[in-house]
Amino acid sequence: MSIKPRTPVPALTLPIVGGGQFALAQSVPETFTLLVVYRGLHCPICKTYLRDLDRKLGEFEALGVKSIAVSTDTQERAEQSKTEWGIEHLPMAYAFGIEEARRWGLFISAGIKDSEPAHFAEPGLFLIKPDHTLYAASIQTMPFARPLFSDILTAVKFVSENNYTARGEA
Repeated sequence: MSIKPRTPVPALTLPIVGGGQFALAQSVPETFTLLVVYRGLHCPICKTYLRDLDRKLGEFEALGVKSIAVSTDTQERAEQSKTEWGIEHLPMAYAFGIEEARRWGLFISAGIKDSEPAHFAEPGLFLIKPDHTLYAASIQTMPFARPLFSDILTAVKFVSENNYTARGEA
């Protein structure tokens, strides 16, 4: 199942590394919530990707965007990712259930190496409006070819300056 732009996204409440929780229903950013689903600790591409977002977090915040990274990893694996990858500012949520991930339209993979969980969600990036409807999404079947955060920043600036409506709803 995929979520169409301009329609509500599924409810989502997850624990965050370091304590507390992320509740999408309580996230009311000025512009967007940027929800980035990453594969988990076993993924070296995710490390590079999230480190880039962590470095650009201030730029996103200046545009009114609240960002969160989410995975199907356990608390222990998510904590290890945050520490070993040097993620300093980006909130990282964990315990995103496989069935929840499917409701978001994500692809699910079965682990093929000892370092991988039995099942995990493949990457997804969602820009969610303050009214909790989907503005845009990018969903991958594997770790490669994800949108660059510099491109997302440019897009958010353009969208904001031009009141550009969500597309892809037909």
